[in-house]
Formats: sequence, C-alpha cells, structure tokens
Amino acid sequence: MLIDGYDTLLLDLDGVVYLGSHAVPGAPEALEEAQRRGARLAYVTNNASRTPAAIAGHLRELGAPATADDIVTSAQAAARLVAERVPPGSSVLVVGGSGLRLAVRDRGLRPVSTAAESPAAVVQGIAPGLAYGLLAEGALAVRHGALFVASNRDSTMPTRRGELPGNGAMVRVIAAATGVEPVYAGKPDPPLHRESMIRTGARRPLVVGDRLDTDIEGASNAGVESLLVLTGVSTPADVLTAEPRHRPTYVGEDLRTLLLPYPEVRDGACGGWRARWQYGALRLDGDGSRIDGLRAACAAAWTVAGDGRVEEDAVKPVLDRLR
Repeated sequence: MLIDGYDTLLLDLDGVVYLGSHAVPGAPEALEEAQRRGARLAYVTNNASRTPAAIAGHLRELGAPATADDIVTSAQAAARLVAERVPPGSSVLVVGGSGLRLAVRDRGLRPVSTAAESPAAVVQGIAPGLAYGLLAEGALAVRHGALFVASNRDSTMPTRRGELPGNGAMVRVIAAATGVEPVYAGKPDPPLHRESMIRTGARRPLVVGDRLDTDIEGASNAGVESLLVLTGVSTPADVLTAEPRHRPTYVGEDLRTLLLPYPEVRDGACGGWRARWQYGALRLDGDGSRIDGLRAACAAAWTVAGDGRVEEDAVKPVLDRLR
C-alpha cells in the first residue's frame, strides 16, 4: 500500500476530505482504514476561519476520525510567526474569524479589532462576512507600521458551488491600500509545514492535497513527498503541464489511493498505457484506468519538459482520451 512508507499523512481538507459541508466520496472510510493501519493523521489547512475543535467536529460528523489535536491550521502558523516577531503580550489586530483570534490568544498575544489600540501586528485570514470596517482598521494599522501577516495566499477556495474568493484575494485590499505586502504563513510558504512538523513529530510525512500551487509546491519547498488527488481544484491538464515545483510524487483519483499499491511508472508506461512524444504533441496508446493513463502521460510530459513545462495544446490529444 502507498501509505506503508510513511508515518504521518499531512492532509489538506477542502477538496481532499470534503467539499463544503459534504465529504468527498470514500474519503472518511479511507482515512479510518489508514489510521487503523498505523498512520498518524494530521489535517493541515490553509483555512484560518474556524477553530481546531470546530474543524474536528465537522470531520467527525462526516465520518472521518479527528480530534482537535489532529488539526493544524494556517491560523496557528500565522500566530506563531507573529509571536516570534513581536514582544509577548502585544496587541494584534485580527482581520478574520474565531479560529484566528483563538490562535493569536493561545500564543500569549491580545487580539484587538481597531487600529486605535496601536497593534504591533495585523494578521489576516478568510472569514465569512468579513466586513469593510475591519479591513479598513487593518489598513490603518499597517500604515502606522504594524507587521502585516496573512494566513495564506490562496486566491480561491473550492466549494460545491464552485471556486470562491480566498484569503489571497481578500489580502489584496490591505496590500493595495497600503503598498505593504504581507508575510504569508500558509502553504506553500514554510511556516505551516514547520508548524505541522512541530505538532506531529513526523519523521517521514506524506503531504496529500488537491492544489499544485499550495499543497504540492509546499511539499516541494519542504523536500517531502506528495500525493495529488483529483477531487478538488487541480485538473489532469494542470498536472500534465506542471513545472517542477508543482509536480507531485504520486497522482490518484482520491484518498482511496493511499490504500492501494502504487503502480510502477517506467519510460512513459503504466498499467495498460504507454505515453510518448510525437510530432510536437503527447500521444497516449493502450487502455486501462484513467488514472494509470494520466500517470503514464505525466511521466512522458515531465521528461520532455525537464526544468520547464509543456504547453496545454501539446497535451490536448491525451486529455481527450482521459475523460
């Protein structure tokens, strides 16, 4: 089984375990079995809006095994980052939800809501109903010299309705108004991975995610292996045209991939498929499962691309075969 080589699974949530209020099919059962087989589960999320207890409760409602101690959030990483840069007990203006406020308080800092309290830092994370007034207070504080930290740079977040604006989009309000770029805590930047390693004590982790530009790039930045699942944001076209920092170690349809032997991929061949480059385009011959075809095609495309990336037009014939 794929999980046999790893002691800890560092699992993204949105697009991997659930989409909004609904579990990804097969995800809770796969996680229960992975835990039964001895894998430590850590849910690592860029979403800073909810507390670890609330996230764990949601996971349990969906049938996934989780406690508050299993949750690692970008809010926690951001709060640690702030605490390392400002004096103990400093006031911090929180432009975000309860998860971010709790994380700041847990680091011995004082969450505030107005620039009038002369905060040492402004920390921003996504939250439902984030108000203009709070963004304005954050901008005022940053203009007066407060450290500016953002929980993550995700421009969008997946839901069952489609992709909605994420924290990376909302951060642009304060950044544009002040000319100050924040320090980012979440994936793909190092602080959240460091937080995950501190909290889990992992020695051989596997990062599992649905986004090339956060989960997979974050794993690449940390020098650890990764599994991309196709239940969230990234598509087969994205994977085939990925540059090196966005290329996962493994590709699977969903979390059930963890409980299967991972097939050998050699010289553009996997399962019943063989991929090769011909006349400036990728060609895929054979038959079998869609995911084995994608694995074969990725191997061929990445070999040709080297340190660069292939263009989407060159892989379109393969995408037609993998629908």
